[in-house]
Amino acid sequence: MSVVDNQQLRERIDAERIVAILRGTDVDATVDAALTLIDAGILTLEIALTLEGAEEAIAQVVQAAPPEALIGAGTVLTEADADRALSAGAQFLVTPTLTASVEYAVRQGVGVLPGVYTPTEIQRGMDLGAAAVKLFPASALGPGFIRAVRDPFPGARIIPVGGVGVDTIGGYFAAGAFAVGVGGPLVGDAATPGETGSRSPRERGRSSTPSADERRAGHPQVPGPSLI
Repeated sequence: MSVVDNQQLRERIDAERIVAILRGTDVDATVDAALTLIDAGILTLEIALTLEGAEEAIAQVVQAAPPEALIGAGTVLTEADADRALSAGAQFLVTPTLTASVEYAVRQGVGVLPGVYTPTEIQRGMDLGAAAVKLFPASALGPGFIRAVRDPFPGARIIPVGGVGVDTIGGYFAAGAFAVGVGGPLVGDAATPGETGSRSPRERGRSSTPSADERRAGHPQVPGPSLI
């Protein structure tokens, strides 16, 4: 697997409409949860660097995942974070804010999803040529914010992240979200060891994750020109 640039990342997310976010506390459990999601048809994943041993988790998932999967690193704060994530095999990067790592990723030809919260930051992310922008924390703003900012920014590719659940996804898509970033609602605590209940993480993931066809049928594509 190799890195994807912003155009390739944008096209993949446009096809998938969902980015799974794994913020685990254990490498083995995180790897298992990631493979659960891939088995269930969620093929674009972000593994947060807040996990101790995140590089090992990324490397293991990249090695075990099928070629069509796309594995990224999240919570990339610095250029050094970007380097170690890419060295581990990450194919794209996600940042919580418009850190220096965003411009660094663009210069390196690596697809990036920068975190934004205001219209000014949305514009900045677009100007940098990011694949899309990650609205975080989306729960503090709600779908109405996306609907409002798409008036002055009709071409903005906005991915709400943070507090997005299965019951709120439809509202975000109706408001014009490009895709959604979802964490806990997909696998619960499956990325945390010893707390997965009576079923294995893979059993839990298969029973709770909508198929790609279901996601696309329920959430039609949002039109709009490319950011770059």
